[in-house]
Amino acid sequence: MMTITLLDGGMGQELLARSQREVTTMWSADIMLHEPELVRDLHLDFINAGAQVITLNTYTATPQRLAKNNALAQLSSLHQSAIDAAKAAIALSNKPETKIAGCLPPLVASYHPSESPDFETSLATYRELVALQASGCDLFICETMSSIAEAKAACTAAAESGLPVWLAFSVCDDTPEKLRGGESIVDALDALVPEFTNTVLLNCSRPESIAQALPSVLAKTEQVGVYANGFTSVDSLYPGTTVKNLQARHDLSPENYAQHALYWAQQGVSIIGGCCEISPAHIQVLAQTLSSSQG
Repeated sequence: MMTITLLDGGMGQELLARSQREVTTMWSADIMLHEPELVRDLHLDFINAGAQVITLNTYTATPQRLAKNNALAQLSSLHQSAIDAAKAAIALSNKPETKIAGCLPPLVASYHPSESPDFETSLATYRELVALQASGCDLFICETMSSIAEAKAACTAAAESGLPVWLAFSVCDDTPEKLRGGESIVDALDALVPEFTNTVLLNCSRPESIAQALPSVLAKTEQVGVYANGFTSVDSLYPGTTVKNLQARHDLSPENYAQHALYWAQQGVSIIGGCCEISPAHIQVLAQTLSSSQG
């Protein structure tokens, strides 16, 4: 089995669980704004659990999302606070080798690329996000990408930074051969690999769905990663709603998640972490399980 790079888990859901604040449509950006110490401490928990790469807490800090919440003026400060929190966590961990991934998410809503701006507007926005993050990160993850156009805009902007680009797709739970927007995962890979990246991940989808989509990605990409979510379903999440509607699975304990991850590693996946509802406890057991299997 090849050496595995460990990612962190889901920031948003875990931050909401730790916060006393009411859940808003700004989600994790609201906590970044008001309780940055929670973000720092969660990063630290993930690092101590074994994560070698942590992702900036900027998933909902896009101009489009902030504008809907009358918080566009906070765009720059939110990104700087996210960088500061990640760097502070690394300093506290005494693990200076920990990498920081910049976050290029869907600009308007997860899983619904039809809500995204047109390509040129998206590209301009991603370039703005790259400019805000590039000095504070080691690579970029274009994550939860659900359409070819969305992914192309994000990857184009990320590549212009000169930093490594990782592209993470989210696939349908019931038809995992398709992206959330309906396009074929194979068509997406053909359109974007290797022109924009040779590192493709599957994220924010059920572990079982990812297992079905995995062969297509492994066949076309040099480096493959996975970070699955722990939701029962994402069907109730629509643009403008909050994550309070979503339910966590009760059958995805740290030990159970680690078994999924062990299967992915055996298939040839070399980057593994977790998305929504995957906690530091999951990453700790994951690290131990993978270490034991390699030993």
